Amino acid sequence: MKARVHVMLKTGVLDPQGEAVRHALGSLGFDGVEGVRQGKVIELDLAETEADKARATVTEMCEKLLANTVIESYSVELV
Repeated sequence: MKARVHVMLKTGVLDPQGEAVRHALGSLGFDGVEGVRQGKVIELDLAETEADKARATVTEMCEKLLANTVIESYSVELV
Protein backbone atom coordinates (compact mmCIF):
# COMPACT_ATOMS: atom_id res chain seq x y z
CA MET A 1 0.00 0.00 0.00
CA LYS A 2 1.18 3.52 -0.71
CA ALA A 3 0.66 6.53 1.51
CA ARG A 4 1.15 10.15 0.58
CA VAL A 5 1.71 12.75 3.30
CA HIS A 6 1.24 16.46 2.57
CA VAL A 7 3.04 18.74 5.03
CA MET A 8 2.46 22.51 5.10
CA LEU A 9 3.35 25.31 7.45
CA LYS A 10 0.40 26.30 9.63
CA THR A 11 -1.47 29.50 8.89
CA GLY A 12 0.29 32.42 10.51
CA VAL A 13 3.75 30.85 10.40
CA LEU A 14 6.12 32.83 8.19
CA ASP A 15 7.15 31.01 5.01
CA PRO A 16 10.44 32.53 3.74
CA GLN A 17 10.77 29.93 0.96
CA GLY A 18 7.27 30.69 -0.25
CA GLU A 19 8.03 34.42 -0.19
CA ALA A 20 11.23 33.85 -2.19
CA VAL A 21 9.26 31.90 -4.80
CA ARG A 22 6.61 34.64 -4.97
CA HIS A 23 9.31 37.25 -5.50
CA ALA A 24 11.07 35.16 -8.17
CA LEU A 25 7.78 34.63 -10.03
CA GLY A 26 7.24 38.38 -10.08
CA SER A 27 10.77 38.90 -11.42
CA LEU A 28 9.98 36.44 -14.22
CA GLY A 29 6.92 38.44 -15.24
CA PHE A 30 4.24 36.39 -13.48
CA ASP A 31 2.32 39.30 -12.02
CA GLY A 32 -0.67 38.82 -9.77
CA VAL A 33 0.76 36.12 -7.51
CA GLU A 34 -0.14 37.53 -4.11
CA GLY A 35 1.11 34.69 -1.95
CA VAL A 36 2.94 31.37 -2.07
CA ARG A 37 3.05 28.69 0.62
CA GLN A 38 5.61 25.96 0.05
CA GLY A 39 5.30 22.51 1.57
CA LYS A 40 6.46 18.98 0.98
CA VAL A 41 4.99 15.67 -0.14
CA ILE A 42 6.32 12.41 1.24
CA GLU A 43 5.40 9.11 -0.42
CA LEU A 44 5.72 5.90 1.56
CA ASP A 45 5.54 2.29 0.33
CA LEU A 46 4.06 0.24 3.13
CA ALA A 47 3.89 -3.50 3.67
CA GLU A 48 0.59 -3.06 5.54
CA THR A 49 -2.50 -4.03 3.53
CA GLU A 50 -5.23 -2.91 5.96
CA ALA A 51 -6.14 0.74 5.39
CA ASP A 52 -6.99 1.62 9.01
CA LYS A 53 -3.72 0.20 10.34
CA ALA A 54 -1.72 1.89 7.56
CA ARG A 55 -3.33 5.27 8.28
CA ALA A 56 -2.67 4.90 12.02
CA THR A 57 0.97 3.97 11.42
CA VAL A 58 1.58 6.85 9.02
CA THR A 59 -0.12 9.27 11.42
CA GLU A 60 2.23 8.10 14.17
CA MET A 61 5.19 8.61 11.78
CA CYS A 62 4.02 12.17 11.14
CA GLU A 63 3.63 12.92 14.83
CA LYS A 64 7.09 11.56 15.67
CA LEU A 65 9.22 12.50 12.65
CA LEU A 66 7.73 13.58 9.34
CA ALA A 67 6.08 16.82 10.50
CA ASN A 68 7.00 19.40 13.09
CA THR A 69 3.52 19.62 14.56
CA VAL A 70 4.31 22.85 16.39
CA ILE A 71 4.53 24.79 13.11
CA GLU A 72 3.31 22.33 10.45
CA SER A 73 0.07 20.59 9.65
CA TYR A 74 -0.19 17.38 7.66
CA SER A 75 -2.69 15.19 5.88
CA VAL A 76 -2.43 11.49 5.10
CA GLU A 77 -3.73 10.02 1.85
CA LEU A 78 -3.72 6.32 1.07
CA VAL A 79 -3.22 5.67 -2.63
